[in-house]
Amino acid sequence: MTSALLEVQDLTKAFSRRGGVRPAVDGVSFAVTKGECFGIVGESGCGKTTLARLLLALTEPTSGRVVFDGNELGTLARAEMKALRQRLQIVFQDPYSAFDPRCSVYDVLAEPLRVHRLGNADDWRRRAEEVLALVGLPPTSGFLFRMPAELSGGQRQRLGIARALMLDAELIVADEPVSMLDASVKAGVLSLFMDLKRGRGLTYVFITHEMPVAYHVCDRIAVMYAGSIVELGSATDIVRAPRHPYTKLLMASVPPLEPDDDWSPTDELDIDASSPNGDACRFYARCPDRQSVCEARTPELHRTRDGHFVACHQHNQEEGRT
Repeated sequence: MTSALLEVQDLTKAFSRRGGVRPAVDGVSFAVTKGECFGIVGESGCGKTTLARLLLALTEPTSGRVVFDGNELGTLARAEMKALRQRLQIVFQDPYSAFDPRCSVYDVLAEPLRVHRLGNADDWRRRAEEVLALVGLPPTSGFLFRMPAELSGGQRQRLGIARALMLDAELIVADEPVSMLDASVKAGVLSLFMDLKRGRGLTYVFITHEMPVAYHVCDRIAVMYAGSIVELGSATDIVRAPRHPYTKLLMASVPPLEPDDDWSPTDELDIDASSPNGDACRFYARCPDRQSVCEARTPELHRTRDGHFVACHQHNQEEGRT
């Protein structure tokens, strides 16, 4: 896809664990267009954070490619990668451990400019004040020289977003950026992400385990399970008409917005720790619709007639595939 700002092609990362080598990310492919918010949703341990690190070349893949604006990250020399990092930034999950406690707000914001040798101290100060105002924090001397420990969780996460903007990043990977915030603070930070996307044309890879959050901010959503993408489509289609059994399970666990006396969370399906064989569908042990073919081989992610992507044998049969 030549119009894509970010392309991920058959990306895999395997780690040595007790009992052998197991992939944390396994054959993941997708493309993100400029100005899009692309969501990755899945439960804890599905490989979301490992994928985030792979996208930013913070971890070397076992196989596969990450291409940003035509540049394959794995082939770049160190100086080339450093220059490209000005356009690629991350917002971390934990606003309480994301900063050196010995550094002031000003130090946190000036550091990227120091590292890339952009401007002087006066330029750093002006830029820090501009970016603080942009993310809704006071651009005053009193705030600039406060320490992170003096800030609330919401202020710290806004500071994390400000740090990502100091170098005019084009693509921001947001790794569970609101999961540790209170509901009212979370809403404000999500609104900030959306305002920055509209106002500055930013592109996001937005990682979360909360489907309502992804629906609120994302244009498309990829559902990840056990290291692989099992469904991918528009946020509306994923939430209102999920097709993979795992996506349906995720949606069934989300409380309704309006009170409903008949609603109860979906019971967790029994998990058979010993899957039938290594070729079986990863969701086989938890799937209520499993068939014999699901035990025989892992389904591939297929494009449906309406442009959706699903990795499910049952859905492939309904689409006329074998």
